[in-house]
Order: sequence, then structure tokens, then C-alpha cells
Amino acid sequence: MSAQTQPNNAYSMYTQNVQKYFENISKITPQYFQAVTQLQDECMKTVEKTINASVSTQQEFAKKAGITTDIPESAKTAIVDINKQIVQASTVNNQLAKTAIDTTVQNIKALRTNIDAFAELNKNIVQLWTTSFTLKN
Repeated sequence: MSAQTQPNNAYSMYTQNVQKYFENISKITPQYFQAVTQLQDECMKTVEKTINASVSTQQEFAKKAGITTDIPESAKTAIVDINKQIVQASTVNNQLAKTAIDTTVQNIKALRTNIDAFAELNKNIVQLWTTSFTLKN
């Protein structure tokens, strides 16, 4: 923007710059979320592959070393039960996080809806103050 089209009023300049800031944020936010999602996906895939490679290496070692890897039935049941509880806890945790995020979004929407009312109230207060303190000729 050229210097000729920049507003001279501080509030107009502020408004113009805030608008440009949020226009830019609106453009880059989807790219940011896509990059974060890709990072998370790559991290999960890498952790899974690392664990699988580690188990495979241990399995190969145990086989070549003649180490028995049989698990008693009670231990199998315990392992399966613990894994079910971990998966269930993870699901509940995800649901709680999603509910908290959804609630926060609703609260922010409610705030946005009421901003005009807050601004009008503040304008009325300013009008009352300025009327009270304005000297009459």
C-alpha cells in the first residue's frame, strides 16, 4: 500500500492493519493445520515402525538363541485386558478432549455474538461520561 492511501486517523490505520493481519491468518491457517496433521501422522507411523522393528529384532534374537517365548494363559489374558483398558482410556481421553474443545468453540462463538452488545454498552458509557464532563457554554 502506498503512503498516499494510508489513513491519517490512528483508528482507521489500526483497523486497516488488523484487517490485513486477519486476512493473512485466514490464508495461512489451513496450511498450518495441514502441516501439523502431516507431522503427527509421520510421527505415529515412525513410532509404530520403530516398535515393530524392535519386536522383530527381539523375536529373531530369541529364535536364534533358542529362548522360549511362550506365554502362560493367565499372562495372555492379563496382557489383552490391559491393552483393552489402554485403548478404552485413550478413547475416553479423546472424547473428553473433543468435548472440551467443542465447549471452548461454543463459548468463543457466544463471545463473538455478544461483542456488538458489549461495544454498544461501552459506547453508551462513553457517551454518559463525555456528556457529564463536557463544559457547556
